[in-house]
Parts: sequence; structure tokens; C-alpha cells
Amino acid sequence: MADPVHRSADEDGQDPAVESTPDAAAGGKTAEGKKKPPLWRELLVLGATALVLTVLIQTFLARVYVIPSQSMEETLHGCPGCNNDRVLVDKLVYDFTDIEPGEVVVFRGPESWGQNDFTTEESANPVVRGLHSVASLVGLAPPNERDFVKRVIAVGGQTVECCDDQHRVKVDGKPLDEPYVYWQPGTSPENHEPFAPVEVPEGQLWVMGDNRTNSTDSRKQGGGGLAGTVPEDNVIGKARVIVLPPSRWQGIGDHNAQAAAIGAPAWQSAVPAGAGLAAAWPLLFFTRKVRRRLTRATQP
Repeated sequence: MADPVHRSADEDGQDPAVESTPDAAAGGKTAEGKKKPPLWRELLVLGATALVLTVLIQTFLARVYVIPSQSMEETLHGCPGCNNDRVLVDKLVYDFTDIEPGEVVVFRGPESWGQNDFTTEESANPVVRGLHSVASLVGLAPPNERDFVKRVIAVGGQTVECCDDQHRVKVDGKPLDEPYVYWQPGTSPENHEPFAPVEVPEGQLWVMGDNRTNSTDSRKQGGGGLAGTVPEDNVIGKARVIVLPPSRWQGIGDHNAQAAAIGAPAWQSAVPAGAGLAAAWPLLFFTRKVRRRLTRATQP
């Protein structure tokens, strides 16, 4: 009896396992016939996506701010007509931690603060205004908001005043250690303008610029005193790093002048660590001795 014949092709000589494709001439499209989108369209989509992500990041996570004011010299560089610093501001940190003295913060000026760190002229051309708004989102132009950048000197519940006999600011009666303070040529600590003690209300901040003789801050805004304090709710975020220009890449220090001024000497800060290390040795010896006895007791 003959074995059945297994045909590998149909009567037309075509392998039935091979799927036929529509004839391009008959109106079908082959895989090779699919056209890629033009390069300009891909670039447009890429640019739009990058812009949307940038706006979202700077709205909720971090934002780049221009520093066009000299009030924070020399920590942050800014001056009219020069290449001002661009700083990255962390907008999330204060959702998890408290604002501490010594930190450099960006905040919205309270109603009592009439004079801004800088002013920007708005163009009458709506296209130019739109481009300016987009540029401010990515830190290429000053924002139109009433934003300030200063250093936190005292927080709610503390009393701040100036000055002691060495012309230093005092918090709760103790002078501050402020290595970041900049004195412009021709000025010195003797030019530190004195002000009466101010007890900062809870939920408020006392802020000052590092350039002490060229900063309009809590000492003067709103007439000074309680009117010069800033609500914590107005704080946008903490200034972290200088991102532009490249020659200025660096972190922004948050030296706590209160801790440095009233803290114990450096050698005393090592006492707890030394005591812990000294106590560790007898504890380790005792633990090993107990372990050996337990091991011997369990052996047959």
C-alpha cells in the first residue's frame, strides 16, 4: 500500500505556509511601503515633549531662577547687565522637613514687602511676552512674580536684633557666626545698621541678604520689625546649586550661624563618639564570653 503523498506546495507551485501579501498595484501596502514621519515632525514632537516635562518638573519638583540682584553677593552673583547666576530651587524639601536657620530660600514677597529684588519690563508685544514667559520657566529670563532670595536668620519663636559690641547680629541674645556675609568695598561690620529686638512670630521667618549693606530685607521691608517677617507658607523652596554659568557650578551652603556660634568646641563634639567606642570593647568581650559558655553547655 503506497504511503500518502504530502505536498509541500499547491498546484501553482506556491508554498501554502507562506502568507501572500496584497499586491501593491492593487491598492495594498507592503511593510516596506510604510513611510516614516518626516524628521521635522519628530523633532517638533520631541521639543514639545521636552517643554511639557520641563514645565511639570519646574512646577512641582524644582525650578531654575535667575539672580539679578546683588543682595546675596558673594554667595549668589547678580548685577545689572552681567552674566547672572541661575540657581536650582528644590520645591519639595519643605514638604518633609522644617525650614532651618542658615538656609537660602526663594519666597514670594508678602504684601508688606513693597520693593522687589529686581524689576522686569514687560513688552507690549504679546508674542514677546509669551516668549518671555516660556523663557522664565526654564530659567532663561527673570520670572514676572514678586520673588525674593534671602538667607533665613531666625525662625518663629526666636528673637533677633542687631548688634553686639562687635557689630554681629544676635539671635536669642547670642551673636551669630556668619562667614558668608559680604561687605562691599568701602564698608565694614561697623556699617551694620542696628535694629531693635524683634520676636519672630510662629510660622514666620526673619530673612536677610548676605550682602549686608546692599540688601532690602526683613530689616527694611514694610518698615521693618514684625512687618518685615515672611510667612513660611510663602517659601517656594530651598536654593540648592548654581547651575549656570558653568564657571560658577557649585552647591549653595546652608551654614547654620546659630549652631556654629553657640555650639560646643569641636573637641567636645567627639566626646560622645569616644565614649561609645570605649564602651563597645567591654560589651563585645562580655558578649563573646557568654556565647562561648552557651556553646560549651549545649555540647554533649
